[in-house]
Amino acid sequence: MSARAVLITIEGIDGCGKSAVINHLKTKKIDDNIIYTVEPTDGAIGSMIKKSLRNGGMKPLVEAFMFTADHAEHLAKVIKPSLEAGKNVISDRYSDSRYAYQGASLKELALFDDAVSWVKKLHEGWTVKPDLTLLLLVSPEVAFERCSSRGKRTKFESVAFLKVVHENYLRLANEEPDRFVCIDAEQPLEKMLSEAENVVVCKIKDFATV
Repeated sequence: MSARAVLITIEGIDGCGKSAVINHLKTKKIDDNIIYTVEPTDGAIGSMIKKSLRNGGMKPLVEAFMFTADHAEHLAKVIKPSLEAGKNVISDRYSDSRYAYQGASLKELALFDDAVSWVKKLHEGWTVKPDLTLLLLVSPEVAFERCSSRGKRTKFESVAFLKVVHENYLRLANEEPDRFVCIDAEQPLEKMLSEAENVVVCKIKDFATV
């Protein structure tokens, strides 16, 4: 059988160690057939989002649509073409970030009975579901301390807000246990990185025989 390209996403609240995992995978060169990407993207919409976040952010509903639009452009320009070309893709944040973060932002507006489900429905029929999602788990308190040590924080980086996002991520993982692999991001860094690497390598090998 021929190999099939795999879509792997790295998720977690701010301060969980996603950047460390991505940098580790790049350094280890675990596979020559990987495209690394990120959301928000560096495209026109993603750049607007990042600039807005640095300046205090947008209104929650506007923000949800902006992030979703950036995701649509990401799919069209990077994700789908790469997968169709047989390239494995590893994305630093993806659709689950929207469900968790924008679900938390919209919850504060009390406009929806279930904000997470509403955001998920925005993606139905056109997004590409990941084959594997690594969820790096860290307590909101520890995450906040890590974010504080970086000097600059966005509006998403408060303990109260991160608690809601954390709960949303756990909900998503419970809803799709076959897709999510949860990793303790408070364990020693080298152990966490090794665990993440092993999971990713195994998934890529599995798809190489599909």
